[in-house]
Amino acid sequence: MTSTPMTTRGFFDPKTWTISYVVWDPQTRRAAIIDPVLDYDFKSGHTSTASADALLACIGEHELSVDWILETHAHADHLSGAHYLRSKVGGRIAIGEHIRAVQATFKNMFNLEPAFTPDGSQFDHLFHDGETFMIGNIEATALLVPGHTPADMAYRMNGTIFVGDTLFMPDVGSARADFPGGNAHQLFASMRRILALPPDTVMYVCHDYPPSTRPAQWQTTVAEQRAHNIHARDDISEEEFVRMRRARDATLEAPALILPAIQVNIRAGAMPPADPNGVAYLRIPLNALPLPRHD
Repeated sequence: MTSTPMTTRGFFDPKTWTISYVVWDPQTRRAAIIDPVLDYDFKSGHTSTASADALLACIGEHELSVDWILETHAHADHLSGAHYLRSKVGGRIAIGEHIRAVQATFKNMFNLEPAFTPDGSQFDHLFHDGETFMIGNIEATALLVPGHTPADMAYRMNGTIFVGDTLFMPDVGSARADFPGGNAHQLFASMRRILALPPDTVMYVCHDYPPSTRPAQWQTTVAEQRAHNIHARDDISEEEFVRMRRARDATLEAPALILPAIQVNIRAGAMPPADPNGVAYLRIPLNALPLPRHD
């Protein structure tokens, strides 16, 4: 990996517990945005852009040019701000190539319009596993880390890795694996792939759900995770992890924004096409999502 200096700024959204990032090469001022949030009020159906505008303020303050808007996966807990940000500062919206499988699943679940094609064409670029790309002089690598969803990607650059929802802070653990296409065995393998990186690799997570004893955090290291992660430390076997993950997932409720979020996020943050009256609508499928088992 290149030793070109890199600057990283994290932005925490307390409503969805999401951390978005602006990453840039200070030499060329070329930048990438990772996992941006579009604010959404479920009660009113209104969207707003305060979270994304904070990223724009950082980009403007440092006079950055955006090359990439990177999604780690099609999030179920927030709407993506990628489409809005591209309209303001450009950049290519990118995600892993297995987004096609996620799109196909949810096109069926939501019975989306015939014109919606589950081929990934809504995104500007689809990464394959191990693909390298540049942010200015910074070389980055896209890594496939399925399990939470089939399409999860992590982005490695300059001794740093952005892991999306694969791993959380050590005292929180790991992401659920019960979404359509999720798989606890795959998630374990993906965690071990990340944790095989050098111990001093800096790790940035996409969410934090902190206990009351600490504020939100989003930076850790591979060494800290291997020693202390409550779901993924080195002394936890695959069998133990899968048993724990399945038992825990069976008690979890659906994320509050999963139904609106998925419909937007499989479109790279764009809204569905408007009806003839000029209004865009989101669909709520009745009795389609599985309920948690409390047994």
